Amino acid sequence: MKVSPTEPFQLVYSLLEHEFLGYLIEAFVVQRNAKGELTLQNQTLSTQNASEFADGLDERDFELIRLIDAIQQDMVVKKFNSRKLPAIDFFLKVYDSQKGDKLLQEAIAGYLENIKPQILERLHGKPFYIMGKDGNPAWMPIEWLTEPARVHFHFVRNEDSTHYFPIIRQNHQRVDFQFKNAMILCDEPAWMLVGQCLYHFAQNVDGKKLRPFLNKNHIVVPRKVEDEYYRRFVVPLIANYEVFAKGFEIRAEVLDPQPILTVAEHRTTPSPVSSVVGNQARYQAQTTVEAADDEDTRLAFDLSFQYGTFTFRFDSFSSQSNVSLEKKDDDYIFHKIRRDLRFERQKFTFLREHGLDLRQGRLSLPKAEAFDWLAEQSASVQEAGFVLRQDVADRKRYFLGRSSIQITIRESNDWFDIHANVQFGPYEIPFIKLRSLIMAGKREFLLPNGETAVIPEAWFTRYSELLSFVEEPAAHGIDPLTRSERLILQKHHLALVQQLDQDSLAETVISRRLEELQSFEGIESSPLPQHFNGILRPYQKAGYDWMSFLRQFRFGGCLADDMGLGKTVMTLAMLQAQKEMATGGKDARDEPPSPSLLVMPTSLLYNWELEARKFTPNLRVMLYTGTYREKNTAQFNNYDLILTSYGIVRIDIDLLRTYRFNYVILDESQAIKNPSSHITKAVMNLSSAHRLILTGTPLENSTMDLWSQMTFINPGLLGSQTFFRNEFQIPIEKRNDEQKTHRLYGLIKPFMLRRNKSQVATDLPEKVESVLYCDMTTEQEQQYEEAKSYYRNLILERIEEDGMARSQMVVLQGLTKLRQIANHPRMIDESYEGDSGKMEDVLMRMEIAMAEGHKILVFSQFIKHLSVIRQYLKEKQIRFAYLDGSTTDRQEQVHLFQTDDQVKLFLISLKAGGQGHNLTAADYVFILDPWWNPASEAQAVDRAHRIGQQKTVFTYKFITKNTVEEKILALQRSKQKLASELITTEESFVKSLTKEDVMALLE
Repeated sequence: MKVSPTEPFQLVYSLLEHEFLGYLIEAFVVQRNAKGELTLQNQTLSTQNASEFADGLDERDFELIRLIDAIQQDMVVKKFNSRKLPAIDFFLKVYDSQKGDKLLQEAIAGYLENIKPQILERLHGKPFYIMGKDGNPAWMPIEWLTEPARVHFHFVRNEDSTHYFPIIRQNHQRVDFQFKNAMILCDEPAWMLVGQCLYHFAQNVDGKKLRPFLNKNHIVVPRKVEDEYYRRFVVPLIANYEVFAKGFEIRAEVLDPQPILTVAEHRTTPSPVSSVVGNQARYQAQTTVEAADDEDTRLAFDLSFQYGTFTFRFDSFSSQSNVSLEKKDDDYIFHKIRRDLRFERQKFTFLREHGLDLRQGRLSLPKAEAFDWLAEQSASVQEAGFVLRQDVADRKRYFLGRSSIQITIRESNDWFDIHANVQFGPYEIPFIKLRSLIMAGKREFLLPNGETAVIPEAWFTRYSELLSFVEEPAAHGIDPLTRSERLILQKHHLALVQQLDQDSLAETVISRRLEELQSFEGIESSPLPQHFNGILRPYQKAGYDWMSFLRQFRFGGCLADDMGLGKTVMTLAMLQAQKEMATGGKDARDEPPSPSLLVMPTSLLYNWELEARKFTPNLRVMLYTGTYREKNTAQFNNYDLILTSYGIVRIDIDLLRTYRFNYVILDESQAIKNPSSHITKAVMNLSSAHRLILTGTPLENSTMDLWSQMTFINPGLLGSQTFFRNEFQIPIEKRNDEQKTHRLYGLIKPFMLRRNKSQVATDLPEKVESVLYCDMTTEQEQQYEEAKSYYRNLILERIEEDGMARSQMVVLQGLTKLRQIANHPRMIDESYEGDSGKMEDVLMRMEIAMAEGHKILVFSQFIKHLSVIRQYLKEKQIRFAYLDGSTTDRQEQVHLFQTDDQVKLFLISLKAGGQGHNLTAADYVFILDPWWNPASEAQAVDRAHRIGQQKTVFTYKFITKNTVEEKILALQRSKQKLASELITTEESFVKSLTKEDVMALLE
């Protein structure tokens, strides 16, 4: 029967009994008559139609209707009827007295028990009725008793049995509920209807404990089962409720709680031990200290609280009281300890906030993780009042007390002294003994009292680098009687020391001057040598000061400036200063220093010799090279600087290693990037007071390139090769570990000075021009000499017969052939399979510049020369742009070079490149062969150095030594005025040559 929402109506809640589901509650709207009385016209209310009657409902009503819907028959059937049976069939099968599904019954009951208390709690103040048998939802009103009732459970023990019964009181009045058709509407917590009165209880009484007494006065417990009954039923009842007894004693005790954290072994299947510290220690050392077995175990943490002599485990469902049963002869004593649950939860929360995420008062962790937590938190836990204990059943006794490590690092003259205090409770452990354990990857060792101490994982993590790099004083010849148990650290580990200080992991005492090394700007200025023929630009002077600073502290250094920034000039200035310091001034020494050895690729020897003559003419320079070199180190004593090649060092290392040099300097030090190469192994064995490396590309392919070069200048700086691979190379290259990258940079930063062109742009002129001299290979030189002999005879014969003016064509032809061979013999003989000295040097410089991110214009007068370069680039799959007279997509090639960052090379022929192209993306220009007219060279350079170019342009002119190229260069300089004013072609230049000029070219 429909109820009109536009007419007066009343919302009521009605209690009814379902045949299978027990007591349920429904919501109805009942129409009122003109007198305001409830009529029999009513309608069930649900979430589907509640909005129609919204004017008579409040928010609590809508929430009640939602909950009531959830316990109605249709919803229960929908939720639990997986077989899609009709509702009547479902209930008959589930609740069949013989074949009913007990598990499903329990699931349904649990579901209803969860929702019904929520409904009853919200019904207070709402119209609540018992439904009549005729379906009238408002048949009999229910009286809601606001004051909660209390239940007192009574036990009377006599000679043959114990009687058990409850007494309920409400407002101090006893409630007569037995044999009164009382109804338990739900059990947890209990709600009970007696007559028309609805009772709820103060202690969340379980309705199942009242249900047996609805139609029974008491329960009789026979004497023969009372002990078990007392322990299983009475003990928890006393803990949770008010219990009165006759015939046995209940002692209520109020005691202060003591939190107890118990650690117990929880063993799992043994497995191989893995090292816990990723450093070279695990590969190098074996401990001499006996350590306890490292069986794979877990540790369980249990939280409990001790009240006097009674201890109770904590869980989130702990009772307000705990009861312990004591039996003396035939008497029973129940000790009821009232627990301070607020205090217990505070301590539980404290542990969780300090990283021990207990669940129901217990947590199992891997042993290593457990002891790491103890190491970090045991002090604060004990300060918070906890007692740490180990389970007495464990066969191994662990040290659970406080452990600490304090490290002091002090700078001495030649190294850092390491002093450490390691404490495990009252026991002080020598740091050197602890290091032995850690180096062997062991975490456990025995204390004098027999307990097993576990080294915290945090110590391995925080001090792994320090432990890997420290050394025993004996390795440095310190008297064992004076070195005690201290350890030392090489001074080049300055960055590590400063990081430990910054992280508050060590107390450090370092001089201010040494600290300045981390901040390059803080280094003091050093005076320039008097006999240095040159002017250092500001950034070059800063590099010179940096090298001087490194020398004072005996640090090795890596000067890694971009190609073209003057690494050669800075180095020569430093070597000249070394010589002058030895021969005069306040820093003069009694004896001159031993000579320095400078090792480089063969192609650079002549350039270094020329630069030394130009800038440091006072340096006595020796070239230790050639097949017929004198293999006698005594001759070195007559020189200041020995120039040699990597190849010679590799061959003569057994001789060279016996000589003590002042400096050993490696130019293009990427030559030793492979640690296993013969060249690397050879230079590592050279002996010197100081070491320096020069390179524009310290890292070409792998971070291991850095290890090799850094190990050369400062042995041990980056640990062993194995340590470096595991600690840095793999994390950085395989996992892109930014933290490891930052850490590696921090270690090498003080010893590597790297500036690129953009950083020092204000110190540079607009154009920097350099001439690089290249040696011919043996096979190339043989071809050149044969061609030179042939053309010299031919040209001289023609000049004698026809005169100079009529012999210009043969002169030009002969000189051109010689120039081509000086570049690469393949230009005139495609079957030539040998090498070219210039080609090797060009490719080396080209790869360095590309690795530094520069773009390069490569000019040649000969298309054949460009073809040789092109063939190499294609074999190496290096992208490039190309332009000669036959190129049809010229603008496309220019655009490719100007806009594509992956295209760093532009090969251009002289004639095609002189037609006004704007190539400002380039900042390097390589001129592969000298041209007759210097103006043409300038025009080529101007392809890059045009309006819009914001970078300094570096020009490298490659000249093959002892060839016509070198002599043409000299002629250019001597005829500079003529060339600049008159000469525009090769023919006109040849016309300007005299017979004497030609003879000089063909010498």
